[in-house]
Amino acid sequence: MSRFTRLPVGACCALVIAFAAMSAEGASLGVSGDAVSNAATASTAELSDPNTLRICAAKNQPPLSLEDGSGLENKIGVALADAMKRKPQFVWSQQPAIYLVRDSLDKKLCDVVIGLDTGDPRVATSKPYYRTGYVFVSRADRDLDIKSWSDARLKKLGHIAVAFGSPGETLLKDMGKYEDNMAYLYSLVNFKSARNQYTQIDPARMVGEVVSGAADVAVGFAPDVARYVKASSTPLRMTLIEDDAAKSNGEKVPQRFDQSVAVRRDDKALLTEIDQALVAARPKIDEILKAEGVPLLPVTQ
Repeated sequence: MSRFTRLPVGACCALVIAFAAMSAEGASLGVSGDAVSNAATASTAELSDPNTLRICAAKNQPPLSLEDGSGLENKIGVALADAMKRKPQFVWSQQPAIYLVRDSLDKKLCDVVIGLDTGDPRVATSKPYYRTGYVFVSRADRDLDIKSWSDARLKKLGHIAVAFGSPGETLLKDMGKYEDNMAYLYSLVNFKSARNQYTQIDPARMVGEVVSGAADVAVGFAPDVARYVKASSTPLRMTLIEDDAAKSNGEKVPQRFDQSVAVRRDDKALLTEIDQALVAARPKIDEILKAEGVPLLPVTQ
C-alpha cells in the first residue's frame, strides 16, 4: 500500500528494517469479502485456497485501508480478486501497514499486498496499474499555484505540513525550513517522538491544517490526501508536484511513483496471474481512483 513514507525504495526498506531491529481495502465502488485476523497459527498460515485471494491489509490505515472495507486499496483489492475470479479475503493486521510485508506476507498469513512501489526489493511486484505522485495542497482562496519545489515562494511561507520521512521532509531540511516547522509538525502527533517507533501525521489532519489556515501548504502522497481534499467544504487546490526536485547537492528527490501489487519473491505463478488480471481490472481500478480524486499519470513501465 501507499502507506510508506515515500523515500526512494531502498531507503524505505531501510526504514522498515530499522524499526524491526529496534523492537522488534459492496456497492459499485464498495467492497466485499471475508475478513480474518492475522493471528493465524503457523499451521493455517500455509493454507491457501486457489479460489480465494488472501489480501494483507491494515485495520486502521485511513484512507487506504479500513476494517469496514472502505479504504481505497481495499476496493482495488476486491477489483483485482473479481478479475481473477477469486473470492477476496482480507487478512487484517493491527499494525501500521508499513509492517505488512514483514509481519504478514513473509509469514504466509496472506498472499498479496496492494499498492507498494513498483520494484520494492523485498517482494516481487506486478506491472504497475497506476502512477501518481506527491501533491501540494493549499486553500483555493490563497491562489498559490505552486507546482515545484524550486518555486521561491515556498521559502516565504509559514507552516508547511509534511509527512515524517517523506521527500517533503527531506527537501524542507535541505532548504533550511525544517527547524522552523519542526515544533509545529510534532504538535500534529501530540509531540510523540518518531525516534525508535513508527510515527506519522494523519493525512486528514494535514488537510485540516490547510483548511483552518494553520498551514499554508500540505505536502502529501496523492492517494493519502485526495479523499479529504475532495470532501472539504472549504475549496482547496491540489497540484501534482513536478518531478524535478533535487537537493542542493544535485541529488534527485523523486516525487512520482508507479504502484504495483506485491507477492512473495518466489510466488511467480501468482504474480503472472495477477499481471493478467490487472489488464481486465484496469477500467474498474481507474474508476475507483477517479472517484477518490487521485490524479493519474501515465505509468512508466
